[in-house]
Amino acid sequence: MIIIATIFAFALGIVGWIYVALKPPSPKICGTPNGPQVTSPRVKLNDGRHLAYKEFGVPREKAQYKIILSHGYNASKDMHIAVSQEFMEEVKAYMVIYDRAGYGESDPYPSRSVKTEAFDIEELADKLKLGSKFYVIGCSLGAYPIWGSSLVVPFVNYWWPSIPSTLSIQSFWKLPLCFKFTFGIAHYTPWLYYWWTKQKWYRSTGIEVLFTNSDLEILKDVVNCPTNFKEKIRQQGDYECLHRDVLVSFGKWEFDPTELTNPSTESIRSVHMWQGGADRVIPIEFSRFVAQKLPWIQYHEVPNAGHLIVHEGESLKAIIRALIAE
Repeated sequence: MIIIATIFAFALGIVGWIYVALKPPSPKICGTPNGPQVTSPRVKLNDGRHLAYKEFGVPREKAQYKIILSHGYNASKDMHIAVSQEFMEEVKAYMVIYDRAGYGESDPYPSRSVKTEAFDIEELADKLKLGSKFYVIGCSLGAYPIWGSSLVVPFVNYWWPSIPSTLSIQSFWKLPLCFKFTFGIAHYTPWLYYWWTKQKWYRSTGIEVLFTNSDLEILKDVVNCPTNFKEKIRQQGDYECLHRDVLVSFGKWEFDPTELTNPSTESIRSVHMWQGGADRVIPIEFSRFVAQKLPWIQYHEVPNAGHLIVHEGESLKAIIRALIAE
């Protein structure tokens, strides 16, 4: 009897350990009694969530061009902006950068998906009364919500159905082993992802290993930016921002971006894609394939540039000028 009780207690302990290891902690939601303070303006969405935002450039009411910027992985609305106020005034442009769900001071969203991220942009534009015509820029992982606008070093999913298997396998196997594990777990066994990021046996990620020398130089400016407020990016919990970002972007999409039809209308004139020629984070072969598959995309390849071109002044100026020139 004692042996049976011991085995039962041991088994129960194992089950309890597995449950704790797999279950992410509850988020510390901004504005709640135990959560961080709200210090930025926010809009309230139709489902009750809040999106925090930051404005830059010409005042919204006076701007000739209005731009929404979707930040990348482990970033926020306080990201380093590589153009000056003077430049924005010169081109008569207004920019709003918002915290995507779970980042910074925007509420987490457990039902987050590629489509809900796109709808967040649409609602943000409505709440801020940006009108029927505005521009959207997505950076790196922040590009997956906006397939249908301007993509800077666009995000790619190795499991998009229409990507040739030889291309996806070849690109995937170029990644460091830690990235293969991380992206594979996010796609095939998402319930294991929280445990994977917390285990100590093997480093789960480390994007810096893919950065070029030019990326590392730009990164110094990004990190040292006085308005970066790095401590706020993940203040509601890693799972609600970083982890959900990877799970959604490398999960199963509701549509295949490479089968999109030309969205050209009176309000959508063109789609631009910008890719660093030396980018080792986003495979250049993927971007070239997508640009060939969707010929209505205006594809720009920046020679010798790495992944962080949106944080380089001349590149960002070129991106904005090309976008508003339509």
